[in-house]
Amino acid sequence: MVFHLTRPIALCAVLFVASCSFVDETLLPPLTGDPAPANAGKTELSAEDKAAMGVDKTATQSMAPASAPAAPAPAGRYTLPEVTSAPSTGTVVGQRVETLRDSLRALQARVNQNSAQFEEIEASTTATSQRYHGTMAAINARLQIGTTKGNPILISQWNEAQGDLEEIAADVSRMNNLANSVAGDAGEVGFLLESVQSAFELSGAIEEDHRQLTVLEDETSRTSVLTNRLLTQLTNDINRQTAYVGTERMNLTNTSIAIKNGGFLGTSAGTRNYLQTAKADTATGERQALVIIRFDREDVAYEQALYDAVSQAMQERPQSNFDIVSIAPLQGNLANNQTTSVRNAERVLRSLTDMGLPASRVNLSSASNANVTSNEVHVYVR
Repeated sequence: MVFHLTRPIALCAVLFVASCSFVDETLLPPLTGDPAPANAGKTELSAEDKAAMGVDKTATQSMAPASAPAAPAPAGRYTLPEVTSAPSTGTVVGQRVETLRDSLRALQARVNQNSAQFEEIEASTTATSQRYHGTMAAINARLQIGTTKGNPILISQWNEAQGDLEEIAADVSRMNNLANSVAGDAGEVGFLLESVQSAFELSGAIEEDHRQLTVLEDETSRTSVLTNRLLTQLTNDINRQTAYVGTERMNLTNTSIAIKNGGFLGTSAGTRNYLQTAKADTATGERQALVIIRFDREDVAYEQALYDAVSQAMQERPQSNFDIVSIAPLQGNLANNQTTSVRNAERVLRSLTDMGLPASRVNLSSASNANVTSNEVHVYVR
């Protein structure tokens, strides 16, 4: 009887164990340590099935996890990290450390503000320079192929370019003011660093006070390095932009003359004749003229030659002054010749002042000469 009860129990156990091998491994993956496939046990629905089941693509997307928050904006080139905080030790030296730390925080706030302002000015100057050069390129391209004298379209573009250049000059002025502020911060951070270093010599400190002073000294030194670097960059930019504005103002003057003439004179025959005549003006035994302008016809285009000669003289001797001498011929009506000659000299003077030369650096005089056949204006350097 015992045999008959044991046999059915053993048979059931065998059948149960055997049935485990028929379990779908996709439902119970083997314990091999490998993860189950991502699509295990899932059946891909066709488009028709999704439509029949009312699966909405928009609803599915709305169930997707929210995107990660946007990364913070990168810090500027001269932005300082925050000053490290530390608990107060309660000692006299600890109180001194707190005071110095507050001073450094206030100083770094100003440095960061000045740094942000500097980068704002840089971005403004870059955008304005690009617009300026784009306008000048359009003007030069038109002048290169030739156009009408005093073309109003070119005059309008020239005015726009001049406005952009004045904006750059205003940015340079802002950088000058900013440099003064940064220079003050550089001096203050130097004094603060000396104060932090001298705090190590105070009595009544514990080890934690000196540890905090060490951290504060490192952060103050880093602030000093960055502040001086910002000041150096500002100084270099101011010098470069000042020279740039001065050069472009002369370029604008040159372009204004070209617009008036309807094209660039450059090294044309007229320009070469003016310069060669000026170099050869030694027959009278007088000093050599920089430029000789012969008004032997109407509308003499002398501006480009005058501009080139004066610009070269100013580059060689920046503090040069100039003499404008009107030369009237003795033939014919002398009084009329002298009046016309003086009027021509005044016209040359206006051209020089339009080019940016101060009238205080120009002297006017008149003379007569039997060797000339037409009214002339001689320009000398002194």
